[in-house]
Amino acid sequence: MNDFLQSIIDRDPAAKSKLSLILTYPGVKAVFFHKIANFFAIAKFDLVARIISQFSRFLTGIEIHPKAKIGKNLFIDHGMGVVIGETSEIGDNVTIYHMVTLGGIAPSINSDSQREIKRHPTLMDNVVVGSGAQILGPVIIGKNAKVGANAVITKNVPDNAVMIGIPARNVGTTSGEFKPYAVTEDSKENDNEK
Repeated sequence: MNDFLQSIIDRDPAAKSKLSLILTYPGVKAVFFHKIANFFAIAKFDLVARIISQFSRFLTGIEIHPKAKIGKNLFIDHGMGVVIGETSEIGDNVTIYHMVTLGGIAPSINSDSQREIKRHPTLMDNVVVGSGAQILGPVIIGKNAKVGANAVITKNVPDNAVMIGIPARNVGTTSGEFKPYAVTEDSKENDNEK
């Protein structure tokens, strides 16, 4: 828990203390409740898991399916409107801003054929997803990739890529160093050249 809270302080200049994170950050609460819901989902107590998940959504505005797989130090900043689907997988030290969806691409079409298959994104380690981004389908977002605000991703993203736009396009690479909001000076310069 201490490492998790410190990882948020390292990524958020507004974070003043670990106590303030526990008491006031909805992303911290959502990750905490997800751990409990995930425990019950793994134990096949699906109804209990979903009730915990929905209680967390009510408190935080963040919806994480109990079966989603989440690595260490996920930081959901601001959080309102974040949706993380059932078969999503999130690596270590990932940062997600508000209004992000890790969703499927055709949830209402022939639902029976989509049960028990991978239909949501995988975010590898150190990914940053800017506010409003939509990452849809069983795509893989490579290590250290940055997804800009409001980008729409429907295809795999390579390691260290900087993705912006609708549909998202690769406008450069990143060193893997954390940059808030998934935009770097390099990506701005590369986009101006196009």
